Amino acid sequence: MGEILDNQPAIEMRNITKRFVDVLASDHVNLSLYPKEVVALLGENGAGKTTLMNILFGYYQYDEGDIFVHGKKVSFSTPKDAIAAGIAMIHQHFTLVPTQTVLENVIIGVEGGFFLNLGRAKKKLLEIEKRFGLNLDPDAIVSSLSIGKKQKLEILKALYRDAEILIMDEPTAVLSPTETQELFGTLRTLVDRGKSIIFISHKLNEVMEISDRVVVLRAGANVAERETSGTTIPELATLMVGRELLERLDHGKVAAGATVLDIKGLTVKDEAGLDAVDGLDLEVRGGEIIGLAGVSGNGQTELSEALFGLLRPESGEIVILGAKVPAGKPAEAIRAGMARIPEDRISTGLFMDLSVKDNMILKNHTEAPISRRGLINMKAIRAFAADGIARFQIKTDGMEAPSKSLSGGNLQKIILARELAGDPKVIIACQCTRGLDVGAMEYVHQTLLREKEKGAAVLLISDDLDEIFLLSDRIAVIYEGRIMGMTDIAEANRERIGLWMSGVAS
Repeated sequence: MGEILDNQPAIEMRNITKRFVDVLASDHVNLSLYPKEVVALLGENGAGKTTLMNILFGYYQYDEGDIFVHGKKVSFSTPKDAIAAGIAMIHQHFTLVPTQTVLENVIIGVEGGFFLNLGRAKKKLLEIEKRFGLNLDPDAIVSSLSIGKKQKLEILKALYRDAEILIMDEPTAVLSPTETQELFGTLRTLVDRGKSIIFISHKLNEVMEISDRVVVLRAGANVAERETSGTTIPELATLMVGRELLERLDHGKVAAGATVLDIKGLTVKDEAGLDAVDGLDLEVRGGEIIGLAGVSGNGQTELSEALFGLLRPESGEIVILGAKVPAGKPAEAIRAGMARIPEDRISTGLFMDLSVKDNMILKNHTEAPISRRGLINMKAIRAFAADGIARFQIKTDGMEAPSKSLSGGNLQKIILARELAGDPKVIIACQCTRGLDVGAMEYVHQTLLREKEKGAAVLLISDDLDEIFLLSDRIAVIYEGRIMGMTDIAEANRERIGLWMSGVAS
């Protein structure tokens, strides 16, 4: 590869242009990355960030432009070519084999044949771990690892392949605040050891903390570039969406009313048969948002699924407006007035191959006017879908467009349109802005506040403390399946919440 010079870009992409039929996904984009630098790539969903990185990593072929790696012009036909040039791409959804060991995952595709030497491979892995401070047991089974350790394993896979340039696509999307800080410590070590990083994220506070320079894309084109030390979060947000965002949200004037959702002594087991939710008690009143904070893996997912009937509790009751909701029956939860915004809009919230229209009627396809006496009313379906698309400003080629063609923010709007139809009494919103850009996040936040103003009881389950503090009237903290503490927003402080999240009573 030759000598690497600090004043010569590790990566230089010049005038990169990519068309998908009639869509101009990359419009003469320029991007440079220097050795020992972290460049943040910002933009709304659909701005062209992932397309540009897929071009750099050899997934896509570009129509115009040039790519240089350490001053040498390159052309990658496949990701294998990019890897050979010292580039690695780490996605937010891990590509790991859960039944295999750490070592086996690292050497997949690198070591093999009749002369596989596991001892030598393990020695090399341990040397890399020591050099970069990434301590993982090579013999540990991947399924036993925490999310943060799986992220470390993805980085180890890249380093084992001698990567000098790491593309990290939303690396903190599934990490807790503690795991995020551990990741940032790792990234700083990588940079100190000579690596270069392209960091894609929607979390502007993280961008400000970890990056040296920020490149902003909008509609597939460069709109701005800033030294991180010379910009601010409000400026970056404005550059991303092309307009000023609200710094504070209007919480309305409605006062919290009587209890609408009453969770009594709820116990729910996880897949391993352990108590993920352990005798949990919680009340949510009409016209209020309770933010449920906690480190990922403390029972949040099991709680949300049990509330909606996807998991059957071992014990306890779920009561809406004084009436007990039958356990393990989603249809009964819907009938009682519950809406659910699931934490994974792609895996559990939508059928990606179905049309926008079909996804929008999944909740009420058996009810009038969509269905009468078992017969589907296509006119009513089209009217319902058209209304939802208009009211929630869903950007789509039409109601018949496949959902997989939409951006993340518009996918979330499909779910909002479906779930909030009919003015639900209770809304369970679980990680409802994960992976969304700041503009889409603002839209979701304003939508939840409007529902609260209409009198809905909203349980907001989120790993994002900024979101919890922004929206909540009261904050509860879940730890090992129990409510560790609760406070009104006026009396809440991050130190106390952080202690509760760590299991420390205060």
